Amino acid sequence: MDPELEAFVPLLPRTDLNDPVSARKALAAPAASRPAPDASGLEIEDRTVPGGPGVPVRIYRPHRAQGAVVWLRGGGFVFGDLETEHPWASRIAIGSGAVVISVDYRRSPEHPFPAALDDAYAVLAWAHEHAAELGVDPARIAIGGHSAGAGISAAVALLARDRQGPPIRLQLLNEPLLDDRQETWSQRNFTDTPWHDRDRISLMWRHYLGSGQATPYAAPARATDLSGLPPAYIAAAEFDPLRDEGIEHAVRLMRAGVPVELHQWPGTFHGSQAITSAEVSQRQSAALVGALRRALAP
Repeated sequence: MDPELEAFVPLLPRTDLNDPVSARKALAAPAASRPAPDASGLEIEDRTVPGGPGVPVRIYRPHRAQGAVVWLRGGGFVFGDLETEHPWASRIAIGSGAVVISVDYRRSPEHPFPAALDDAYAVLAWAHEHAAELGVDPARIAIGGHSAGAGISAAVALLARDRQGPPIRLQLLNEPLLDDRQETWSQRNFTDTPWHDRDRISLMWRHYLGSGQATPYAAPARATDLSGLPPAYIAAAEFDPLRDEGIEHAVRLMRAGVPVELHQWPGTFHGSQAITSAEVSQRQSAALVGALRRALAP
C-alpha cells in the first residue's frame, strides 16, 4: 500500500451498515470536516428537479463552462447528501471547468432500486432540456460518480441507450460498484481491506435491491450487450474488492467497440482518493478531471 495512504488507515471511521441511520450520522461529521477548495469562482445554486418525487440538486457553475456533468456521490447507496459531496463537486467543477450537477438521489434501504436510478435519469433528462439555461452545449453533457454513484452512472448510460434518451458525452466511472454477484478474484480475496470488504458490500447490495431481483439496470455487470454506449473513463484502486469488476467492465466495453480510458492505481484502496494530501490521490483527481475536461471540449 502507498505509505502516505497507509498512515491514515487506523484513522478511518468504522460504520455499521446494519444500522444505516446511525451510520449516516457517524459519517456526516467527518465528511463535513473535509477541507473544501476555494469555490469563490463558482456560482452555486440549490434547486429541485421535477421527478417522482422532486430531486434536490446542487449546481456548480464555473465561468464560461462549455459542458456539464451529472454527478452521483458514492456511499454504498446508503450514505451521503449534497453537503457531504460538496468538497468533491467543487473540485470537479474547478478542475474541469464543467458545470457540475450534484444529485441528491434517494438512499436505500428506505428507497431501494430503482429509486436512485430514476432520480439520476430524471436529472440527466432535465439537464438536456435546460442546457441553454445552464449555459452549456446539450451535446456536451456527461454522467459520472464514485463507487455506488459510478455504478448508477453506468446504469443510466444503459437506460439512456435503451430508451433512446438524452445523448451522453462520457460516463465517468470512479471505482464503480457494478456486480451484486461478488464472484471476481478481488471480491473473493479482498475480505479485510480498508473502507470496503466483502461482507460490507454484500450488505450494500441487500439494502439497494431490497426484495427485488438484480437486473442490468441495478447491477450493470449483468448487461450482456454493451454496444452503443458512450465513451468511458474507468478508474480502479488496487486493494479494492471492486477492482476487478471495474477492469472487466472496461474490457467488455472495449470489446463492444466503446472507447475506454482505464486506470488502475497501484497502492490505493477504495475511497483513498479522499486523502487529498497524498500524492497519488492528487494524480487520481487530476486524471479524472482531465478526462472530463477533454471529453467536454469543443
